[in-house]
Amino acid sequence: MQAVIPKRISLFESIQNQQKLHRLSLSPDSIQIKLPDGKVKEGKKWNTTPFDVAREISKSLASNSLISKVDGVLWDMNRPLEGDCKLELFTFETDEGRDTFWHSSAHILGQSLEQTYGCQLCIGPCTTRGEGFYYDAFYGDLGLNEDHFKRIEAAAKKAVDERQPFERIEVTREQALEMFSDNQFKVEIIKDLPEDKTITVYRCGPLVDLCRGPHIPNTSFAKAFSCLKASSAYWRGNKDRESLQRVYGISYPDQKRLKEYKAMLEEAKKYDHRELTKKQELFFFHPLSPGSCFFLPHGARVCNKLLEFIRSQYWKRGYEEVWSPNMYNMQLWETSGHAANYKENMFVFEVEKQEFGLKPMNCPGHCLIFDHRVRSYRELPLRLADFGVLHRNEASGALTGLTRVRRFQQDDAHIFCRESQIKDEVKGALSFISYTYKIFGFTFDLKLSTRPEKYLGDLETWEKAEAALAEALN
Repeated sequence: MQAVIPKRISLFESIQNQQKLHRLSLSPDSIQIKLPDGKVKEGKKWNTTPFDVAREISKSLASNSLISKVDGVLWDMNRPLEGDCKLELFTFETDEGRDTFWHSSAHILGQSLEQTYGCQLCIGPCTTRGEGFYYDAFYGDLGLNEDHFKRIEAAAKKAVDERQPFERIEVTREQALEMFSDNQFKVEIIKDLPEDKTITVYRCGPLVDLCRGPHIPNTSFAKAFSCLKASSAYWRGNKDRESLQRVYGISYPDQKRLKEYKAMLEEAKKYDHRELTKKQELFFFHPLSPGSCFFLPHGARVCNKLLEFIRSQYWKRGYEEVWSPNMYNMQLWETSGHAANYKENMFVFEVEKQEFGLKPMNCPGHCLIFDHRVRSYRELPLRLADFGVLHRNEASGALTGLTRVRRFQQDDAHIFCRESQIKDEVKGALSFISYTYKIFGFTFDLKLSTRPEKYLGDLETWEKAEAALAEALN
């Protein structure tokens, strides 16, 4: 690493200087920046940053804003605006702020791991559960455990104390390959990126990392930092690939919240369902079938009672129960788009020289049911419900009791309806959720789900669907 890190920094700074010079040559035309409250701020194209706007509003907002959104796209606080836009600012109290905070903390963790152990970094996101982060890396024969945490945390604290800014550059594919030529994992990621994909690289202190971003302004925001656990993982979740070490961490803007979080973890251990349900003889897990639950007689009775309850609601709410196959030819998943976007999370195998996959969700199977004969609009809405077994190839290090599994069943349904029926159907589904959760004493929040980056179908259909969802939610 003694030669690799200076090489990366040198390349980064060279490209960064070129891009700064280019930006200086651009005309700083006046732009209008619209805020959520309707107010409009004046700015300069290629000069004014979200941080400048926040500072103009108040010192407090400027010092607490972690990330911004420009025309609906997450944007670094110190990245210049490129034209007229709508601007939103987010603190740690928001999902956008927390996710960015923890993603940036993963870079601090990555810096610590690379500096301390000379490992090859792989990926370092915030967790999908939205609480903390991890970094996967290749260490050769070294196996990490809790004994290594003090050294890792000390190096992370050094990075935080240095207030290292998160700096962003855009690079060509060739520049990215040159910059990360010493890391086989980053090279593989770069080569798999679409030809038209904008490749971005971020730097904080000695760490130069391939990353989509965006990030918090600098490392000093992560004042409270702690490692939680270490586990093994496979590169890209493939058991035939390299064995990696995964370090999980948590961070907060202050020590008080970190102490509260750790106290909550200790309290939660007393009520860990994996331990309690062993004593109650409900279910257990076994290493010979990771992430797949063994339900014992008592557990099976509880599950059957839940199924009876949901089935009784199906009858009242006009849902028709169906049973669908557990495995399909991969041709179906190619048609549905899952093969392109989800294959690495599927269990795929060969049958008579053809590729098949265990279903990770019911959607395509239900589409086959709908499609197997000619349908009339009079049949709509058609509500198909399925308790079928689903399998997802989750990384072994991510498996946690019943909250993250490889084999599961869910109360799952798909509604086929006319466009004019969408709003009423969504309201009906929300009413179903509300009724069920109330019985079990659950509370819940609702969020509007909009189209993903890799959406299928045409934009007009998505916009109509999103509008109907929003109307039902409101």
